[in-house]
Amino acid sequence: MRWLLVVAAFIVVPLAELWAILAVGREIGVGPTILVLLADSVIGALLLRAQGRGAWRRFVAALEAGRLPNREIAEGLLIMLGGVFLLTPGFLTDLVGLALLVPPTRALVRRALERGVARRLTARADGPETGGFTWRAGSSRPGARARRPFDVEGKASERAAGPPPGGPRLDR
Repeated sequence: MRWLLVVAAFIVVPLAELWAILAVGREIGVGPTILVLLADSVIGALLLRAQGRGAWRRFVAALEAGRLPNREIAEGLLIMLGGVFLLTPGFLTDLVGLALLVPPTRALVRRALERGVARRLTARADGPETGGFTWRAGSSRPGARARRPFDVEGKASERAAGPPPGGPRLDR
């Protein structure tokens, strides 16, 4: 399944972009097509800068409020990805990039990603000896069984810092 994504990313998308550029060029001419591509890259860079600054401010505000900035990190990554798509020459990637830079559509994509991640992770309430919860990653293949969680037992003991008695050991 993943090889299909690679084929799409490196073969299908560039061919579709080329087709779109040629179709637009046929309708409005070569010069205007190049100008539109340059203009949308500049506009995309400006939009990326503005959205990126806003995401950074929200990230810092979350840290100052003492909460984990999970949502802000996801938003920042989607903004970066949108910027990459907008700076890539082509009309189809520009549409995807614009969708990721506009807050309402970015929120939809973020929620879909959160649901996908939540489906792959399951939480199970355990006793107090394990801290209350065990997180277990689900399988990425449909129909596959998730791995069973396992415990590792061991002992810990305190010892003084520094090299072991008799000097450092070099036989490792």
